[in-house]
Amino acid sequence: MTYSDNNEDDRIAALIDENLKRVYSDIVQEELPDRFKDLLAVLKAQDADTSSGTPKGDE
Repeated sequence: MTYSDNNEDDRIAALIDENLKRVYSDIVQEELPDRFKDLLAVLKAQDADTSSGTPKGDE
């Protein structure tokens, strides 16, 4: 692979990146659905219990 091949690959990768950002930019700005927020809250609580040394089943 020559320098010009690498340069062309970099240019193509940059174009793909730019187009993907353009297509998905509105989706990134959307708020998370409530069910995902609830799931994250449950997972964070489980993680907090595990890191404190008290697994939920051993209470």
